[in-house]
Parts: sequence; structure tokens; C-alpha cells
Amino acid sequence: MKSVLIAVFLLLSCLLRAQIPSGDSGHEAAAGPMMSIDEVEREAMANNPEIRAAERKVAVTRARSVGAGALDDPMAMYRNWGTPLQKPWDWNQSQQMFMYQQTLPGLGKRAARSEVANRQIAEAESQVDVVRREISLRARKAYYDLLRSADEHRLHDEQMQLAKQALDSATVKYTVGRVPQQDVLKAQIATTRVAEHLVMLDEQQESARAELNSLMGRNPEARLEVIGHYGERRTLPSLLELEQIALAHGPELKSMAASTDVAESQIALARKAYTPDVTLAGGYMLMPAGSEFRNNYMAEVTVTLPWLNRRKHDSEIREAETTAEVIRSQQIAEQNAAFLEIQEALIRARAAERRVRLYRDTLKPQAEAALKSATVAYQHDRTDFLNLIDSQNMLLDVETSYFAAAADFDARIAELESAIGAPLPANTAATPVAEVK
Repeated sequence: MKSVLIAVFLLLSCLLRAQIPSGDSGHEAAAGPMMSIDEVEREAMANNPEIRAAERKVAVTRARSVGAGALDDPMAMYRNWGTPLQKPWDWNQSQQMFMYQQTLPGLGKRAARSEVANRQIAEAESQVDVVRREISLRARKAYYDLLRSADEHRLHDEQMQLAKQALDSATVKYTVGRVPQQDVLKAQIATTRVAEHLVMLDEQQESARAELNSLMGRNPEARLEVIGHYGERRTLPSLLELEQIALAHGPELKSMAASTDVAESQIALARKAYTPDVTLAGGYMLMPAGSEFRNNYMAEVTVTLPWLNRRKHDSEIREAETTAEVIRSQQIAEQNAAFLEIQEALIRARAAERRVRLYRDTLKPQAEAALKSATVAYQHDRTDFLNLIDSQNMLLDVETSYFAAAADFDARIAELESAIGAPLPANTAATPVAEVK
């Protein structure tokens, strides 16, 4: 009777294991073109819709600037004077006038308008750099998430094999009466929990892939795989050095400087309002038949008198000056915000670096040693199965956390480089500690 029960139990165990996902099909189906971090960034910079939209705005601003310093449209005029009402067709009795008129802006106004337009081009171009910075940061974070996902899938496969081996070992021991049935059930639960972990990994992987495809201007459902390494060992620069780099290369700071230049040029243009404009007109006049001098010409000069409208022009100048003061204040605030962003990014990068070292050099070796010891002890009946499961789960958590910390460290480096607007200095040597192919 006992042998029959054992046979039935073994059959049920095999059926249960057959229903447990193997964990190696979800990510293999997602195979696609392999891209490195440099290829991802190049494609994002070339095809991202947000960057393209910002670049088109620059093209619009550039096209507008061409006519900024142009003259106003000339005017042509025809005038008929003195035609008799009794003979409206008899133009020989009227004066015919043909005129051409052109307004000339005051001295320096056209140059001031062109200067404003050119500064606006520089401002629009700096906005493109801001958008590129944001897209680059998002693309790099998505890349590292997808890269980490590949490592976690590999880890899942290894843990699934260990869980199956533990289930097989527990089943064999139960059949010979060395362990209770509870150990087999715990092994089945542990195997199922590892399979459950795959669901979360697949969700994270698909989310990162969809975001990365979208940032590169591709269909979010397109197949994509990434290659490279993360969790690099770096020597982080000092805060002062990073701030100096940001002052020279930071996109937001450069954008605010360009906005300040636009505001200053608009002040100069507003002050040009007191320079009078001149309108020149000339024309030909045909006098009525019988006049002593039938062919005549006329010349006309019109000059504006801005001094008689000080209230308007003084208001325009004050508005331009106030706008410039606001922008200058915003520039100082932006600089302070940029320095705060750099400091916070540096703090996060240093903390992430310490976490990587802690997991790589301490926790990971300790967890591996604990699992090895628990496995040997269980095989020789010196510990219970719960201890083995706990050791296995601990190693899974530590290795998962290690990969997450390594990817997070590179994401923090990306934030730091994004904050300063340039790559970290070349003397920050990097040594890969994790690599995915």
C-alpha cells in the first residue's frame, strides 16, 4: 500500500512540474536587433519626434529672421483730381498723379531688429539642446533597464534550474522516507514562486523596450535587444569641477543666457523708437489739357516725431527693461537650480556606487556561500528544507538587487552627465563590472 501511495505522489509531482513555466520562453521570443548604448543614442538623436519638432521650430525662427531687417513694402499710388461730374469720362480736364512711396526706418533700427532675430535663433537652438538632453537621459535609463532585464532573465533561468533540482532532491528523499511530504510541497511552492518572478521581469522588460523604441521614433512593439555593460567603476569628479563644466556646457544655462541676450537686444530696439522714421515719395503729374506746363513731378518727405509721443515709447522701453530684469533673475535661479541638481545627482551617484560595491564585494559572495553550505547540508540531512529555500531566495534577492544597483548606478551617471550637459571628464576611469551579450 505504501509503494502505491509513493507512486501516486510521484505522478502528481511530475504533473505539477509540467504545469510550472520553464522561464526560458518569454524573453527568447523578444529577440530582435542588437544595439549598443552609442547606437541607441544616435538613433534617438536622429529620429526622436520631440527633437525633430524642436529643430523645425529653429527652422521657422531662422526663416522669420531673414525678413527681420527688411524695409517695409513700398507703395504705389494713382490719384485722379478735378474730373468734371458733367463729363466723368473727360480725363483731359483732370489732374493725373502717379506716385511711389517708401518708408525708411530710423538709423540703426533695421540692424537692431536683425540682432533680435539672430538672438532668437540662438535661443531656439539652445532649446533643441535642452530637448536632446532630456531625450538622451530617458534613452540611457531605458537602455540600462533593458540591459538589466537580460541579466535578471538569465538569473531567473539559473534559479529555476536550482529550484527544480531542489524539487527533484526532495522528491527522491521523500520516496525513501528521509524527509516529510512537507519538504516536497515547499519545493513545489519555491519553484512556482520563481516562475511568478518571471511575470514581473517580462513586464519590466516589455515596458523598457517599448519606451526605448518610442524614444528612437520606432514602433513601441518593435523587437529590440541591447548589448553592453553597466555598473562601471568610476572616479567621480568633485562638485566644483562639475559646476564649472555645467557653466560651460549646461543646456538650460545656455538657454537662459540666450534668452538674456534676446532681452538685451530688445531693450536696444525699444530705445531706437526715438529715432525718427522717414518716408520718401515721388511722383509724376499730368495736368489738364491747355495748362502751360502739363507735365510735372512731385516730391514728398515725411518724418515721424517720436518725441511728441513719449508716453508710448517710454512705456515700451520700461517694459523691455523689466522683462530683461525678470529673465536675469530667472537665469540666477536657473543656475542655482542647476547646481542643486548637480549636487543631488552626485549624491545619488555616490550612494549607488556604494551599493554596487556592497552587493558585489560583500552580500553576493556571502549569499552564494550560504546557498552552497545549505545545499551540502541538506544533501547530508544536516538541515531542513526551509533553510535551503531561504538560502536560495536570499541569493535570488541579492543578485537581483545587485543588477538593479549596477543599472541604477549607470542611470545616476546619466543623470549627472545630463545635469552638467557633457560627459564626465576623461580621467574618470571606468571598468565594467557587469556585461550582457
